[in-house]
Amino acid sequence: MDAVAADGGAQLQPTGFLDADHPLVVEFARAVTAARTGAIDRAVALYYAVRDGIRYDPKHIDLRPAAMRASSVLARRSGFCVAKAVLLATAGRAMGIPARLGFADVRNHLTTDRMRRAMGTDLFVFHGYAELYLEDRWVKATPAFNRTLCERFGVEPLEFDGRHDSLFQQADRQGHRYMEYVRDRGPYDDLPLDEMLAAFTEHYPALMTGAVYTADGGEEWES
Repeated sequence: MDAVAADGGAQLQPTGFLDADHPLVVEFARAVTAARTGAIDRAVALYYAVRDGIRYDPKHIDLRPAAMRASSVLARRSGFCVAKAVLLATAGRAMGIPARLGFADVRNHLTTDRMRRAMGTDLFVFHGYAELYLEDRWVKATPAFNRTLCERFGVEPLEFDGRHDSLFQQADRQGHRYMEYVRDRGPYDDLPLDEMLAAFTEHYPALMTGAVYTADGGEEWES
C-alpha cells in the first residue's frame, strides 16, 4: 500500500518543523503559485522559489528547534540544504501537495579547501532534500544550491520538472567529479532533528557548539 494512503495523509499535516499552517508559509506558497494550475505546476514554482529565493548558507547553522521551522527559514531568507528542504516540503503541504523529507550522506568532491579543513572531511552527513507526491509517485527535489552559487562553482543548477528526480550531478561542467551519494537515510514525515544533531556531533565535533554548527568556508561560499 502506498505510504500516502497507508498513514492517513500524514504528509499533508503541519508539524512542529513543517508548520504548513503558519501565515508566513501560507502567504508565500499562495503568492508563488498564484498563476499556476495543477499540482505539478505549483510544485515546480515552489521549487524554484526556494532554490533561488532562499540563499544557501552552510557556514553558520542554527539547529535549535525554533530556527529549523519552515517559517523561520522563510523569515531569514537563508539556510543550508536541510532548512531549504524543510521549507519546500512545508510549502508543498500548504498547497495540498503531500510532501516529506529525504536524507542522504554525500561526498562533495568540489568543496573548497577552507571548508574541507574546517569540517575535517568532504562528507556531508544528513544532506536534505524534499520529496513531493505527484502523479501517484514520490519525486525527489533538491533546492539546496541557488543559481548564482552554481554559476560560481561551474556546476549546472539543478532543475525540477515535477516528474523526474532532481538530485545532485555526478560531475561539473568540465567533467570533474562533483557529488557522490554515499548513504541513503530514507524518507521522514518530519525533521529528525535529534538524529541529525547526533550525526553532526559525531562527524564534526570541532564545529558543534550546543545546537549551533559553525564553519568558516570563506567568502566563496556566499551567493
